[in-house]
Amino acid sequence: MRLNPRGVWALYRYELSRTVRTIWQSVATPVITTALYFIVFGGAIGSRIHEVDGVSYGAFIVPGLIMLSLLTQSVSNASIGIFFPKFSGTIFEILSAPLSALEAVTAYVGAAATKSVVIGLIILATATLFVEVRIDHPLSMIAFLILTSIAFSLFGFIIGVWAKNFEQLAIIPSLIVTPLTFLGGAFYSIDMLPPFWRTASLFNPVVYLVSGFRWSFVGRGDVGVATSLGFTALFIVACLAILVWIFRTGWRLKP
Repeated sequence: MRLNPRGVWALYRYELSRTVRTIWQSVATPVITTALYFIVFGGAIGSRIHEVDGVSYGAFIVPGLIMLSLLTQSVSNASIGIFFPKFSGTIFEILSAPLSALEAVTAYVGAAATKSVVIGLIILATATLFVEVRIDHPLSMIAFLILTSIAFSLFGFIIGVWAKNFEQLAIIPSLIVTPLTFLGGAFYSIDMLPPFWRTASLFNPVVYLVSGFRWSFVGRGDVGVATSLGFTALFIVACLAILVWIFRTGWRLKP
């Protein structure tokens, strides 16, 4: 099969251009939100919880804050990216273009993941204004940042294909992804929970993402780093399998 890198680049660049047109919503909002989280959580809770596992509470919540924005932004960017062509009817131009399914997904997911990674790094830079950020494993941090962005951009792409209206487009990020992130140890260690709730938390997939990402910062997490990487890889494979089925059957892409 002949690849079409120019087509992938054109679609990728078009998707990225939406960020420039909505710069305040795309960049300024996460920065302001991060500052508010530090003021509320760092000030109110941090004054009572000085350290978690030998790490200051302010530095402890940095990976969780980044992960919170990373998951929501990845899902939102990817789902909106594919939903609007469906909504406006231009999806048929993409399906009839000289692009394979893999190339189309690469462009959409790549653009969404790129925006999420950039926003994650901006939030990291913002966090350094409030606390002293420690990164024990910088290469692992970048790896988790990229892999998580790709995983949830793939998930967001699936949501965008599945959604028939704006209500469905917003329901999974707002009612599932965000609550799971808050309950996934973003602002606390699950080791602080009673045994029953700690065990229950292990069924929350976000726990593994936050734990691995936090390990790259402070050298420890709630679960093993290999387990976190394995879960992330499994999530990516599952999303890819669903997308293969979607494009083979044309489910909700073709009438």
